[in-house]
Amino acid sequence: DIARLSGQSFVPDQDLMLGGGSNLLFVGNIPGTVFLNRIRGIHVVDDDGDTVLVDAYGGESWHEFVLWSLRQGLSGLENLSLIPGLVGAAPMQNIGAYGVEISEFLESVEALDWRSGKTVRFSHPDCGFAYRDSMFKSVHPDRYLILACRLRLQRKFVPKLSYAGLREELNTMGVSVPDAGAVSQAVINIRLRKLPNPEDIGNAGSFFKNPVISKDQAELLRARHEGLPVHETSKDQAKLSAAWMIDSCGFKGYRQGDAAVSDRHALVLVNHGCASGLQILELSQKIESVVFEKFGVRLEREPRVVGRTAMHR
Repeated sequence: DIARLSGQSFVPDQDLMLGGGSNLLFVGNIPGTVFLNRIRGIHVVDDDGDTVLVDAYGGESWHEFVLWSLRQGLSGLENLSLIPGLVGAAPMQNIGAYGVEISEFLESVEALDWRSGKTVRFSHPDCGFAYRDSMFKSVHPDRYLILACRLRLQRKFVPKLSYAGLREELNTMGVSVPDAGAVSQAVINIRLRKLPNPEDIGNAGSFFKNPVISKDQAELLRARHEGLPVHETSKDQAKLSAAWMIDSCGFKGYRQGDAAVSDRHALVLVNHGCASGLQILELSQKIESVVFEKFGVRLEREPRVVGRTAMHR
């Protein structure tokens, strides 16, 4: 329980906080203690008729929480269906998919500060959310164990269907006017079709972030590389498709021993059985190097690399 946890000490670079383990690449052993987040529970904090404030504890399955919200008639998280891992890891990575990020709905985070042994509540601005990033991940890694997330969800469904493939999948399903449940099912269908199941072949999902660069640089690249997908993210910035660039470099389906790039999605690195974490890391570095040589853009890994060589790129 929380009281017992607060009496524990956490040693950075030795101990490890583990949720579902879906976003980690091990390149060595953990010399210390592995702390598992198994704090469970979901409850409604407030309901004003239009929106509902919900607390979800860190040990809950993220996907099961999304399905719970849909059963309550709540919307907002449907585009984030079938993302593996636990609720506690969601704000660390600021998980996102199909045009939606958790930070759009997250009001606050309750966390255990390993240094003081006290629980702290962080407001949305305190969390320092950015694309696939937060204060918990990049500013204070290993300092906080996320105990619970407080999210504000909607009763009125407002679909977000701008991401490529969603409308097409809904049309295939025969859905012309979707509700939140239909969008969730469309996302599940796409993910099952495009992404290899970790239970069938080892992988950590999307291995690289989609690079965010200036709009001017993005337009230059699009002019040089016909077909390069570019998504405007702000007045001055745009997001490139890492998968398209990796595929363009000939890596989709590429295999280096048992370390490989999925033949279903170029953004996913897979283990065909006997590849070590270090061999997966070396393959990722080769991909980064070739993509940079061709496009002048540096890819950034999504999974956290842990173990003795984690600090070496």
